[in-house]
Amino acid sequence: MILKAFLLALVAFVGKLDLATGTNQLQRPIILGPIVGLVMGDITMGVKIGATLELAFLGSYSVGAFIPPDVIVGGVLGTAFAIQTGSGPAVAFAMAFPIALLALIFDNVMFALIRPMMGRLADKYASQGNGKAVNKVHMTAGFLLCLMLAIIVFISYLVGGDQVKILVNAIPKSIIDGLTIATGLLPGIGFAMLAQMIMNKQIVPFFFLGFLLAAYFKLPVIGIAFLGIILVVVLMQFKDNNKASLEGGDFDDDEDF
Repeated sequence: MILKAFLLALVAFVGKLDLATGTNQLQRPIILGPIVGLVMGDITMGVKIGATLELAFLGSYSVGAFIPPDVIVGGVLGTAFAIQTGSGPAVAFAMAFPIALLALIFDNVMFALIRPMMGRLADKYASQGNGKAVNKVHMTAGFLLCLMLAIIVFISYLVGGDQVKILVNAIPKSIIDGLTIATGLLPGIGFAMLAQMIMNKQIVPFFFLGFLLAAYFKLPVIGIAFLGIILVVVLMQFKDNNKASLEGGDFDDDEDF
C-alpha cells in the first residue's frame, strides 16, 4: 500500500516537471494513465481510463491567469482508485473531476502566494545580473509545486483508498449506468472546451469544412488531417507570394489576364 502510494506520488511529481524542464505533455492523462495502470497492475485499464480522461480534460490548459482543474492529481488518483475498485472509465471520471477541483485549491495557494514571492526574489537577482540565481529560483519554484502534488497524491491514496472502495460499492447500479452514458458525452465536452479557447473568425470556416467532410462525405480523420496540412501549405505559400509582390511593388495589369 505504502509502496504504491509512493510510486503514484512519483508519477505525479514527474508529470508536473514541465515547470522546470519546459512543456513536455507528460502531465496529460493519456500519458499518466498507462503508467498508473502499470503501478496498479492493470495496464490495459490504465490505457482505457487515460484515454477517456484525456478526452474529458482535452481543453484543460492554463491560458494566461486561468488555472484549470489539476488534471495530474485528478487523473492519477481517479485512475488509481478506479483500478483499485475494479471500476471502469465512467467511475474514474466521477472521481477524477472532483479530486481535480479540490487539488485546484492548493494550486491557487501556490500560484497566489508562494510563486509571487519567488518571482520577487528572481527579480532581485535579475536586477543584480545574477542569471544563475534566477535559474535556481525558477527550478526551486517548480520543484516545490511538484513536491506539493506528490504529497497530495501520497496522502490521498493512503487515506482514501479503502473509503473510496466502500463508497463506489455503495453506488446504485442505475447511477453507474448513468455515469457510463455520461462518459460518452465527455469527448464532446473536452472538444468544446478546446474550441472555446481557439475558435475565431479565421478558424471557423475550416472547422465547418472538416465537419462537412466527416459528416457528409464520410472522410476519415486521417484524410481530413492530411487535407488540413495541404491547405496550410497552400495558404502559407499564397501569403508569402502576396507579401513578396507587395514588397517588390512590381505590378503589371496585363499579368492579371
